[in-house]
Amino acid sequence: MLIEGARALVCGGASGLGAATARRLRAGGAHVIIADVDAERGTELARELNVGFTRCDVTDPGQVEAAVAAAGTGLRIAVNCAGIGWAERTAGKDGPHRVEPFHKVLEVNLLGSFHVLRATAAAMLGNEPDEGDECGAIVMTASIAAYDGQIGQLAYSASKGGVVGMTLPAARDLARGRIRVCTIAPGLFDTPLLAGLPDETRAALGAQVPHPARLGAPAEYAALVAHIVENPMLNGEVIRLDGALRMPPR
Repeated sequence: MLIEGARALVCGGASGLGAATARRLRAGGAHVIIADVDAERGTELARELNVGFTRCDVTDPGQVEAAVAAAGTGLRIAVNCAGIGWAERTAGKDGPHRVEPFHKVLEVNLLGSFHVLRATAAAMLGNEPDEGDECGAIVMTASIAAYDGQIGQLAYSASKGGVVGMTLPAARDLARGRIRVCTIAPGLFDTPLLAGLPDETRAALGAQVPHPARLGAPAEYAALVAHIVENPMLNGEVIRLDGALRMPPR
């Protein structure tokens, strides 16, 4: 499917992986709408790229549907990068894992992905097939924590594992509508989640990656999004983007 001229929605597009994706799609000629809960950053980036912005909390299905409507008729590309992290053990000296943060992580990462998936897919079902017989492509974001969850990643791994689990059935559900669904599972990437760490800590994390021995660049994630959109045989797949990293227990 061609990026040039396509309408695209990037949820969680104000920073990190989402911002890089918005830049890549815009550079490819797409008509991009950035949706994010951070209105200040989102508006600033939208102004820089000369694209649209709409405030959107992915935990609210109504706001997601409004963002899809803001993208306009003929939405063909949807990417969800909205997500949060949390670190807490299943149980410890302070008692069991707190309920509220577990629910919150699932609400943003898993339910948020579901809200974006359902709303964008419904919009794409109204599209006429393009020259490649396609009506849309949806890319969700998981994590290698879905497979290699570390100590303290109970909530995060569960939420990302759920995104992985949705990928194939969603692709099968939407195949008759000529809509593809893929998920990217990034490893250690240089995003705002790691930005607060000291430089030496970030360097040590990057050194764990077999090759290249560094943190991933958001632009590399965005490049894979573009390839998924453009490659019609990529469907129902979860792609690890991690430099062959397999996370240790801690």
